Amino acid sequence: MQKLTIGGTRPRVAGDREDEILEATLALLLDVGYDRLTMDAVARKARASKATLYRRWADKPSLVVDAMVRAKHAPHIEREDTGTLRGDLVQTFCGAHSAGRNDATGMLGSVITALASDPEFARRFREAFIAPKVQVSRDIYQRAIDRGEISPDVDIDVIAPALAGILLHRSFVMGIVPDDDTVERVIDHVILPAVGHPAAAVRPQPEKARNS
Repeated sequence: MQKLTIGGTRPRVAGDREDEILEATLALLLDVGYDRLTMDAVARKARASKATLYRRWADKPSLVVDAMVRAKHAPHIEREDTGTLRGDLVQTFCGAHSAGRNDATGMLGSVITALASDPEFARRFREAFIAPKVQVSRDIYQRAIDRGEISPDVDIDVIAPALAGILLHRSFVMGIVPDDDTVERVIDHVILPAVGHPAAAVRPQPEKARNS
């Protein structure tokens, strides 16, 4: 049994060593997937002992979710406030770390089966990884309501995850990794009209987009 500090708190593996373990976990997750990832494998890749891992993380679900949330190379969604709904959506969902990109898609794909087979992982994943990202989207629409850009009747519960859902559907189901132009097309053709935004407009589609 691992010795705990006063109050039952696990001693932290701090600084660069913690980062190395999280990065090793994320790399293995992308390489072999959640189901085949083991604490032994992470310890070997990070050149750490299992005791070191267990001093900080109680089990595989807690380690993997922590890596997905905190590892330096994990895709992150930053909070943006440009002053407009469209600007916030473009700044949040365009760029190298946005939803639907290769790294984000690969990371989510590696844990899909675990969401059905590992209830503890699914709970931690939804609380620590999904919920904060949905909250970022909710805040975007709430600011637009507060600015008077869109009606307060907009159903934020429905619309907040919609853009990320569309982009991930294109990646997972259709096999098309969205680029920034695609993100803007979805915003202009789907999201802004759906919330009744007065600036919603149909932009001319480039030839390659019409054929995709």
